[in-house]
Amino acid sequence: MLVNELVTAYEAERKEAPRTMNDLLDYYQKKYIAGEIDIKDYRDVYNFLHQQGATSAHEYM
Repeated sequence: MLVNELVTAYEAERKEAPRTMNDLLDYYQKKYIAGEIDIKDYRDVYNFLHQQGATSAHEYM
């Protein structure tokens, strides 16, 4: 999944635009946990978002 596809999916499901990269990362992680995304795609997008400065809510725990 490309980042622009991720933004589109986020907007369609949440009925609003993501405010931060963190919002996208959290959304993507929920999709992965739900089994909707395979591990390779997850790693690629996770690494990209992380390089853009996104931090996961799970990193604070």
